[in-house]
Amino acid sequence: MSEAPRGGKDSRLDKDPPAQDRQQPADQGAAGAGFAGQAPAGDGEPGDGKAGQGRPGGGHAAGAAAGGSDTYALYQRGLDLLGRGSAAAAAQLLERAAAAEPGSRSVLEALARAQFDAGRYTASAGSFRQIVEASPSDDYAQFGLGLALARAGNPRAAAEHLALAAAMRPDLRHYTDALRDVRATLRFRSDSGGQA
Repeated sequence: MSEAPRGGKDSRLDKDPPAQDRQQPADQGAAGAGFAGQAPAGDGEPGDGKAGQGRPGGGHAAGAAAGGSDTYALYQRGLDLLGRGSAAAAAQLLERAAAAEPGSRSVLEALARAQFDAGRYTASAGSFRQIVEASPSDDYAQFGLGLALARAGNPRAAAEHLALAAAMRPDLRHYTDALRDVRATLRFRSDSGGQA
């Protein structure tokens, strides 16, 4: 598979609007896209310094600013490094920001993306899983979790999360493409007797 969560060198997710541009479901305080008849509000690019900012409903990086400008500065610098392709350095800063603001979904999402881009797929899956557990209707988190699980060598679990993401947002081709790729891997492994 050649896809990476937003900001990656080979990312299909660059097509997905960043967290601040996705609308919330009408019945939840969690972010999602296209729920309750709402369409995504824009298509900002990952790494443009805006990803994850201003997520409505609390738990976003602006809350980190209220908790301390140092945490917000870590978050901003982490996004900048991630956008410039320095995923490992971004992950270090974002881990500190996440420790200071564990409830910040935007920080956690940025951390998961940085971990993925740094090749830390198991850690990325853990970060995306925290978002999914807090908000199962977050299609992007389901997608990121699926990709991270696939890269970590668990295509069966990956297929479950990618199927959820694709069901939530069938209009996003990169979601359905990733699901198709993981299912092809599973079929190949099944056909070869699990030897692949």
